[in-house]
Amino acid sequence: GCVLVVSVIEQLAQWHNSTVKAAMERLCDYIPGKYQIMCHMLCFIDKEMNADVVCHSLRLCKQDPGQLLCHLYSPPKKQKHSSGLFHALTYTRPKHQIRSKSFLGFSSVCAFPLLASLCEKIKYVLRNKLPFEDFDGDKFSTFPTLRGYHWRGRDCNDKNTNVYPGRRPDNWDVKSDSNCNGIWGVDPKDGIPYEEKFCKGADSKGVVLLGDSAGAHFHIPPEWMTVTQMSAKSFANLPMAFSDELDWPQFSEITGFLNSTIGGWTDSLYLRLRKRNRCNHRDLQNISQNGIGGRLIQEIRSDLARNQLLDNPAIVIYATIGNDVCNGERDTLAHMTTPKEMFSNVVQALRYLDSHLPNGSHVILTGLVDGRFLWDNLHDRYHPLGQLNKDVTYSQLYSFLDCLQVSPCSGWLTPNETLRNLTSERALQLSNVLKEIARSKKFANFDLFYMDFPLRQTAEEWRKMGGEPWQLIEPVDGFHPSQVAAALGTGITWQKALHDWPQVLGKENPFNDQIEAIFKDQGGH
Repeated sequence: GCVLVVSVIEQLAQWHNSTVKAAMERLCDYIPGKYQIMCHMLCFIDKEMNADVVCHSLRLCKQDPGQLLCHLYSPPKKQKHSSGLFHALTYTRPKHQIRSKSFLGFSSVCAFPLLASLCEKIKYVLRNKLPFEDFDGDKFSTFPTLRGYHWRGRDCNDKNTNVYPGRRPDNWDVKSDSNCNGIWGVDPKDGIPYEEKFCKGADSKGVVLLGDSAGAHFHIPPEWMTVTQMSAKSFANLPMAFSDELDWPQFSEITGFLNSTIGGWTDSLYLRLRKRNRCNHRDLQNISQNGIGGRLIQEIRSDLARNQLLDNPAIVIYATIGNDVCNGERDTLAHMTTPKEMFSNVVQALRYLDSHLPNGSHVILTGLVDGRFLWDNLHDRYHPLGQLNKDVTYSQLYSFLDCLQVSPCSGWLTPNETLRNLTSERALQLSNVLKEIARSKKFANFDLFYMDFPLRQTAEEWRKMGGEPWQLIEPVDGFHPSQVAAALGTGITWQKALHDWPQVLGKENPFNDQIEAIFKDQGGH
């Protein structure tokens, strides 16, 4: 974090030909309100020192005994080997000794008093994976972030636990909207409730994603660190992004429902189901977590909001596409999920789903991605931090994160081709486990399907549109699928479902146009 912020400040000074102090003030002016405290703490940066030297000299970066000295940039030019960095630190540390002591109390963002309240809310959400503001306790909220309606359908009455998206209508919703799909009341022409007229027998169903950071749609905006394009507008979404754990489920491949503001476009399984049957409005849940692997059972038990007796069936997408082989450990292979563990974890989760999903539901198991695509298409390209001076490639970024032992995937984000191949081999083994489970296991309340993660088809589709493979990867972390990849993946998944499993998607509702017409007449959305 220190290296990132210092890099941006130094590049702002370079781009605007200003002092570091002026660049720091410029960055602080860009950043909204209470978040400015973080950049004001860095007013003593020396323009001649690179970010590695600054952050080590402040002791915000450290070197543990027996560990490598981690750095993002090449060592200072005077000495091309690692001792060049040692030399620079020996020179600078005495200058910053007093400042570094005052900085130690703020080694965590949450130590800043103005951010403490937000941090407590985020910690609650990370522990519970449930909306922070949910007054009736039904797991649905009227608040967008902190696991609110960006993650699951918006509640339309947060004071009544019996009113929430996805339930079957209460008495055909004659008097009020019990399932939040906006359809309620009685047609004055014939006295028939609108829910009964438009949604009875319509095969309504919701969509639930059980996923990892790719499903949550992790994204760090590149404009936060691209000084040539930086302005106050670049950071307007910073408070929302922090409150959503740097995830953007509202634009994601499975549960996206808002127009994308992070590039590309939004296309999702939820939007297509809603277009197919307007009665499905708001029936979505994104139960994804950054860093989660195949052992999802705890998250499903605490987070899934589905009543087997009162609610509509659901399409559940089980997609942990990388985290069972991805970790930041030195001996990464030893920390990967084994096929035996994968089988046990997934079957346990499916048994729980069978006891909680309404009859007529569907579960789709998604295979793991072949992450060799990442290194092959990014390693020699410049990262957003390195574009101004052509001094940081993705290969350098991956090595830096690996040195810090915070790499999102040591097995794929590495120059070691043998390790990349072994990681893909394990991913294929785990995908085959999922395929076998889908083939051999039967459940009472849902049918079970398997599909490969459509990376190859997505890349081919994007190539036909004139795109480059690297554009399918998030530019800042160099790891997650981009907004473009998510949108293209939706179309591929939808076509496969239409062709192979049409029963999963349900039939098209012939009353969709009438429903929308009534909404427009009444001034609704």
